[in-house]
Amino acid sequence: MADISQDTSTSRGDNLFGVCAAIGEDFGFNPLWLRLAFAVALLVDLEHVLMAYAALGALVLVSRLAFRHPEPAAPSAPLSVATDANDTPEYRQAA
Repeated sequence: MADISQDTSTSRGDNLFGVCAAIGEDFGFNPLWLRLAFAVALLVDLEHVLMAYAALGALVLVSRLAFRHPEPAAPSAPLSVATDANDTPEYRQAA
């Protein structure tokens, strides 16, 4: 079985600077909604939307540099279940 590591959405290669993904991650919503809002707004006013995106990108950059997120902890060993003579489950760290 392949080991799949957890990536943050801003470190993947399919984002344009990761602005929408970073804002969605910080505020706890799906970045697709912000991307759709930007796409619709691009049809209305290209220049102002690009300036707003650049400003949000600068804001995300400054916030990420000023307030670094802690590295995720390494996963611990999985728990194994052992039963004793009375069929009472006992949880132990797997060796």
